[in-house]
Amino acid sequence: WFQKLFKSRKTSSTENEKDIAGEKLATATSIESEPSSSASSEGTALTKPERLKVGLSSELRWKRKYDVFVCHSSAQRDIEEATRLVLFLETPPRSLRCFLWHRDSCPGGAISTEFCKAVENSHIRVLLITPSFLQDGWCSYMMHQALAEGPMSNRMIPLLQGLSHSQYPPELRFYYYIDLSRNPDYGFSVINKTVQSYLEKLIENEKKLSCSLGGSSSGSDGRDRMQEIIAKPCGDVYST
Repeated sequence: WFQKLFKSRKTSSTENEKDIAGEKLATATSIESEPSSSASSEGTALTKPERLKVGLSSELRWKRKYDVFVCHSSAQRDIEEATRLVLFLETPPRSLRCFLWHRDSCPGGAISTEFCKAVENSHIRVLLITPSFLQDGWCSYMMHQALAEGPMSNRMIPLLQGLSHSQYPPELRFYYYIDLSRNPDYGFSVINKTVQSYLEKLIENEKKLSCSLGGSSSGSDGRDRMQEIIAKPCGDVYST
């Protein structure tokens, strides 16, 4: 009887020791695994880059020097408003490349030459139409120059400020405009969204170009197709 009692006590104590050891091992394992998992999640959060707009990576985007050409009058108020718009568009993550004539024109260059080069080398043309704009000869010149480059290409965004609809230039009547008099910050956001959409469209056209070049054996045909797609309208509609 004493032998059976001793054996049963010994067996139960051994099992308790095993249970305690198992619990300690499980606790140690969980303690060791928690820092590694948290460190892994922290590492993922730290190394995960912020997703940029897909249009900014397009090779066709870099075919032109500027994303946005901003045309405005020489009135101080218009210069300040155009500068505020450009700072908004150039600030990351938007990171658009903009042209301002009083900032980016080459010193000593002919005004007409500098303006024409900027229009030609820009994807989107923004016109800040104010009372001073309507009275500025250079603004009228740049507006008609942009229209001559592509009158129906949907690459022009008119901005109306301090003017009624009846004063809107008749040359632009087939373009929707953004009225900055209502909410300038919202208008700036619409401009950014429109430009980003245009650049994203370049990605789609670039893919179409790759597919078409895959079945083309002529290098000249490929270059002609490239120029056709770059000049192709994107079909964006600008909000009023």
